[in-house]
Amino acid sequence: MGKKYLMLALILGSISTTAFGFTLKNPTKTESTIELSSEKNEERLYQEIGLKGKLDYEVFKTALNGYNKIEGKRKELLTIIDYSKPSTEKRFFVIDMERKKLLVHSHVSHGKNSGGNIATSFSNKMSSNKSSLGFFLTENTYMGGNGYSLVLNGLEKGINDKAKERYIVIHGADYANPRFAQSQGRLGRSLGCPALPKDVSKKAIDMIKNGSVIFVYGNDTNYLEKSSYV
Repeated sequence: MGKKYLMLALILGSISTTAFGFTLKNPTKTESTIELSSEKNEERLYQEIGLKGKLDYEVFKTALNGYNKIEGKRKELLTIIDYSKPSTEKRFFVIDMERKKLLVHSHVSHGKNSGGNIATSFSNKMSSNKSSLGFFLTENTYMGGNGYSLVLNGLEKGINDKAKERYIVIHGADYANPRFAQSQGRLGRSLGCPALPKDVSKKAIDMIKNGSVIFVYGNDTNYLEKSSYV
């Protein structure tokens, strides 16, 4: 009798389907299943925020992956600047990650040596007058030559870590207004700073100052290969 019960137990233990209307053994989640679940969550978040048609999904996903790795952030806000888009389009996004809401969607200028209507060249060098890519943490504000400005701390060595030395800050500028683009075919350009329209800059700066994440993206495979956050 003992052998019969042992054989029956072995047979029942091997059943992982719902042969009797219920599952006798839970299947183990594979790595691919976990990855698929993560991808679905990212897609759902992208849809909930309302970014479809405004921001490329792959850019959002790259920003989100880095955001989740960054320590020291003090606000659940993610700012994305997408320099793969032309300056005539809105390419500055402030996202409330907790409420899953797009708070600011605006035009933004790039550095004058980064390109014309689209930024194609980026740098971390002094006096390059180019925009820098990568992840930043926001710091304090001050009144300077460009008015109310926000200090940016570049987190990626060799990519954007000279942002403070170069005085790469967020500030307002008349040339960042879309009306300027209507007459010139593009926004005006800065010395490397992400310049916002003046009617947007103060609100955006006050929102994201003191410890929020900024991700600046551009069509640059060299950055994507080097960054430890991507």
